[in-house]
Amino acid sequence: MTIVHKEGNIHKNSYGLSRWELSNTPDNPAYVPLEEETQIPIEGISITDIGTEFFEEVRESYKQDKNCQMSTSLLDKACKDTSLVNALDEVWKNSYSEGIFHLFDGIIYHRTKHSC
Repeated sequence: MTIVHKEGNIHKNSYGLSRWELSNTPDNPAYVPLEEETQIPIEGISITDIGTEFFEEVRESYKQDKNCQMSTSLLDKACKDTSLVNALDEVWKNSYSEGIFHLFDGIIYHRTKHSC
């Protein structure tokens, strides 16, 4: 690469060097490849537009599953019934004892630790 000095009108010593633009091509020694856009996955779902019918269906579906029925009863009570806890399936019992389940408006929520 050859640097050629080109005098300018005001600053005669640096006009050509500071204003001359090199294209960003592989033959340019200062070539920087353009980065591809990184895609960020969406890891959240907004449920603000879901109607009350959906939540009613979820509450009704709890009646068909014994673990959901017992968990709803346990989470709704201030005093926990140990016989009811012991009647849960092992996976449900472990999650309940770890405090992962929460009940809000009759819906069971499964919370996990934040990964961020």
